[in-house]
Amino acid sequence: MSDENPYVSIKNWAEDDRPREKLLLKGKHALSNAELLAILISTGTKEASAVELGKRILKLASDNLNELGRLGVKDLTKVKGIGKAKAITIAAALELGARRRVEEVMEKAIIRSSRNAFDIMHPLLADLKKEEFWILLLNRANKVIHKFRVSEGGVAGTVADPKIIFKTALDHLASGVILCHNHPSGNNKPSQSDIDLTKKMKEAGKLLEISVLDHIIIAENNYYSFADEGIM
Repeated sequence: MSDENPYVSIKNWAEDDRPREKLLLKGKHALSNAELLAILISTGTKEASAVELGKRILKLASDNLNELGRLGVKDLTKVKGIGKAKAITIAAALELGARRRVEEVMEKAIIRSSRNAFDIMHPLLADLKKEEFWILLLNRANKVIHKFRVSEGGVAGTVADPKIIFKTALDHLASGVILCHNHPSGNNKPSQSDIDLTKKMKEAGKLLEISVLDHIIIAENNYYSFADEGIM
């Protein structure tokens, strides 16, 4: 082992430099992203500490936490020293973080604009590699009362069954529905099938006295709103 770059196990570090001890002594905000990942990873290898493995994972995601959230178990295990169990732990922690963001928005979720709907659905859909179709159900005050995943599909599309959508809306006594799906390609423009479905849903909603207020297409950090574009 070279004297210029000696590997030292975390257990031999100064106590306040070890990620777990550092968190207890200084609080979670004092830890770097790599140190937080090291706590999830728990143990390193003979060649690299858990912190070093954390750095390698971040490098895999270009040191971008949003990109990290898009990595799956298969991607994470490309880092030498990260097996399936460690990758699952990291993926689960990232998913909890995304769900927390959704819950924070949902607590005060009154839809006043397309941006409000985007803020709720973005954490759930932006990182997916396959299309999913969701609905937001609203009461008469435009407060979100329920969110529901209608379907999931492949990279190029998913099926949204109007019967399932309106049954769910009726079950929750919803007054309004916002349709939402993602485009993993990054292109937020609607396809002809997206336009046809939106028109069909709008007309069906009139018969049931359930307003279809918007259809949001999420593509990474951008979105397309049918209502904003005057298509609803």
